[in-house]
Amino acid sequence: MKIVMKFGGTSVGDGKKIRHVAELAKSYFDQGNQVVLVTSALAGVTDRLLDVATAGCENGKVTVVTEFITALKQQHFTAVNEAIDDENLRPEVIEFLTNQIDELEKALIGICYLGELTVRSRDNISSYGERLAAPIVSGALRSMGIASKNYTGGEAGIITTDVFGGAKPLPKSYALIHERLTPGLKNSIQVVTGFIGENEEGTITTLGRSGSDYTASIVGVGIKADEIWLWKEVDGIMTANPKIVSNARTIHFISYQEAMELSSLGAEVLHPRAIEPSMMHNIPVRVKSTFKPDFEGTLVVTENKKSKNVVKAVSMIKKVSLINVSSSEMVDSVGKLAVIFSILANKKVGVRLISQGSESSISFIVNDADRVKTVKSLKAELGDAYTVDFRSDVSVVAVVGAGMAGTPGVARRVFTALGKENISIIMISQGSSEYNISCVVSSAEVNKAVAALHAEFELDKPENGKE
Repeated sequence: MKIVMKFGGTSVGDGKKIRHVAELAKSYFDQGNQVVLVTSALAGVTDRLLDVATAGCENGKVTVVTEFITALKQQHFTAVNEAIDDENLRPEVIEFLTNQIDELEKALIGICYLGELTVRSRDNISSYGERLAAPIVSGALRSMGIASKNYTGGEAGIITTDVFGGAKPLPKSYALIHERLTPGLKNSIQVVTGFIGENEEGTITTLGRSGSDYTASIVGVGIKADEIWLWKEVDGIMTANPKIVSNARTIHFISYQEAMELSSLGAEVLHPRAIEPSMMHNIPVRVKSTFKPDFEGTLVVTENKKSKNVVKAVSMIKKVSLINVSSSEMVDSVGKLAVIFSILANKKVGVRLISQGSESSISFIVNDADRVKTVKSLKAELGDAYTVDFRSDVSVVAVVGAGMAGTPGVARRVFTALGKENISIIMISQGSSEYNISCVVSSAEVNKAVAALHAEFELDKPENGKE
């Protein structure tokens, strides 16, 4: 089987964990599988890189950079010693890392002197986390007797648009990846940096949130993988957050559409954009746990697998605000909603949910971080004829499942379950796909709401052991 395996920052958090990752990849390779490994940065490195770059831009203190570089070297050199047991190989990897870190230091000092951190510079700086991790992972594999070479995303063939911070692969990327990686599949495990690519001029770009998952999906399409495995710190996609619902269980099969609905409604295991390439090319994505490698996890597939459970999972979104816009001018008027959402788009505000109960008002959910600028810009641009108010003490709870489509009574069960717990529903939203029903409730009651809905739909009980 041809597999792309992606490991996140916690999975490659230090040298010992990197060695564990290498052992996992080797075990599947030894069984006759062809494996490409995609790695994230070591835990916390990307955030620290951007923090130092921002601090250097704002205060110009080179000492902040030099202190950070010293700590960064120590962290990665320690990881080399823990992950690679071949004493002849360690100096080679350390020399490679030293050259990379020297380049990084020069770039950070340049930011200090210029007092400027462009989006292009941010992408360059943030890319070093993965660029420093990949050689260690590859070195660990080589120390175990497995031939391995590490690539940046661009070297592997990921050529992107010029949208720094949120680049997308150009169509030609897939052929380039196939050309560059396929020849080595039979005899080696190739390691590709997650999160980064390069534009057509060779400038480094990043793929945005969940960029390493996105990389795995892109590479999977390029090499025509049988499956893409996203190794996480959880057992797979769960029926609810196990920190809230103790009897939440792993969903063994879920459709791409259901997974995307869950992701957009707060589940953090997958990001919708990350699985888009694999979905378009019908490649199954498996979510597995690095702590339980023999557990099959969750398989994300194109088809909706038949199940008597109309609801697959309960999800929630915290740290959001409810915005209400009302005016008599909206009645019998064309284009007023377009004006409202154009204002939000110009301020780069994403809308999570929308509900409209009448022509004279509309309610929607935005991230809490966007609340102030949302209210301020709407009031300023809509004028006194409109009332704009908000609530910031709210959260979203949602039930998701393909089985809801065409099944009568699901909404009634949702409302009844919440009513039994005396939970007031502030807003309701449901799309025409009928894949989810979302309710806005008080933040103080959202955990109780999740537990109530999980119990109502008996999500702790698998159907014949599996969906």
